[in-house]
This record gives sequence, C-alpha cells and structure tokens, in this order.
Amino acid sequence: MADASWIGCAKSLKGVVLDMCGVLYDSGEGDGVVIPGSVEAVKRLRASDLKLRFCTNETQATREKFVDKLQRLGFDISVPEVFSPPPAVVAVLKERSLRPHLLVYDGVLPEFDFVDKTNPNCVVIGDAAENFSYQNMNEAFRVLIGLEKPVLFSLGQGKYYKETDGLKLDVGVYMKALEYACDLKAEVIGKPSPVFFQSVLNDMGLQPYEALMIGDDLVNDVGGAQHCGMKGVQVRTGKYRLSDESHPTVTADGTVDNLAQAVDMILNQRGH
Repeated sequence: MADASWIGCAKSLKGVVLDMCGVLYDSGEGDGVVIPGSVEAVKRLRASDLKLRFCTNETQATREKFVDKLQRLGFDISVPEVFSPPPAVVAVLKERSLRPHLLVYDGVLPEFDFVDKTNPNCVVIGDAAENFSYQNMNEAFRVLIGLEKPVLFSLGQGKYYKETDGLKLDVGVYMKALEYACDLKAEVIGKPSPVFFQSVLNDMGLQPYEALMIGDDLVNDVGGAQHCGMKGVQVRTGKYRLSDESHPTVTADGTVDNLAQAVDMILNQRGH
C-alpha cells in the first residue's frame, strides 16, 4: 500500500524530476528491461502541466547513447532533459584547469575528448564496472598519493544498483577505498550533491519547494533532493529494499509501489 501522506504537495507542484535506472527500467543485457507502467507514466507527465526532467548518476555511456537506449525502450525523452555527472565534471575540470586521470567506463570516455589529460593533477572515477581492477585502482591511488594537494572527483557515491541479474557494486565503494588510502575527501559530482540538484532546478526555473524527486535510491535520490529543499518519494522498484523504510538517517516523504502509481496519485490530486 502506498504512503499517501506526501500527496498534499501535489497541487502546488510545478515540476517532477525522475531518476532513471530502477525507476524507468532495470539495466542489464542489451537495453535492459522496462519497469511495467513507466513508459505510460512518462507520457502522462508529458501531457500534464508539470515540467519534467531526468536526473541520473549513469556513467557507463554518453548522454546521447543513454537517451538512444531509452528511446528504443519506448520513452519520450531528449538529451537536454537529462542531467548526468560526466558533463558536470567536465565543466568543473575546465573551470579549475584540472587535468584528470580517468577511471571510468569505456563507454563514457568520449565525454572527456576535449579535456587535457596530460600529466594528471586529479582523478575522476565513475561506475567503471570491470575496469575496477586492482591494477587500475592502484594506478589511480598512485596518481593521488603523488600529488601535493590530491583531488578526487567521484561521479556519484552510490553503494550498489540493480541490473536484471541482481545487485552490482557502485562507484561509492571504490570512492571510499581511495578516500581511505589517500586520507582525503572526494568531491561528489552527481546525486546526492545539492549543487547537482540545484542545476536541475535552475534549468526548470523552479524553487526547490515547487519540485518533486522520484527515485529508487533512498539516500542519493530522496535524501539528496530533501537536502536541496525538494520533496523526495521512493519507489519500491529497482534497488529498493524493505529496510529502506526504517533507515536511521533518511525518511522518504512518501513510498509508492512504482512510478505509475506515483504519477496516478499526483495527477488525480491535480484533477488530471
């Protein structure tokens, strides 16, 4: 049964931000698998008077390839509506004249084509999957430990995510290893960073109280949105676990079975 206590904010909403993996679809072999009802739910939001954006920590493909995949799955989505960590970190690198050593998935490397990577003075890690070998982790460690003022950027800090064949370790696990080994604190680019959420709000032209985040990750989706002043609702799909509902530090504003149910509740309250 859905927790309906959050729905009172529906009439004052002007925008909805959706997580992607675990809310729209489960990633896996090929394009992954659509979560039932999510394609139609996005269509219904499109037809409403609400602004819609997508906020993801996806770092295994460029936004263009990622959007192409979702379009093949049936979603009405475009590249400018998707906010992901790689373009954000590229902007920071250029602004601060930093040259990264990259430990990322091969599919996202094109995002860094126009970034100077000679003689690195920082490290960027993303969800590198099989590239998180001992050799590659040790190389990143050596770059950091050799710098007078080491800088580590992590494209998210998730513990794990769900694919069709089960849960997989996420970038946050490897971020913590480098933090520990190098006695530093990573700069997180992506969820749950308030700066990342604020960039989405700025694009929509909305204040935090006017927007709702829907995600499957209690800490990074819901908690991150709440720290920015937004409402955060968790779906019981993707990486959701029953223990999330008694988490010691983060409490969702609401919990629903899936995106379709959340959209039904929002639009019914708004008279759509």
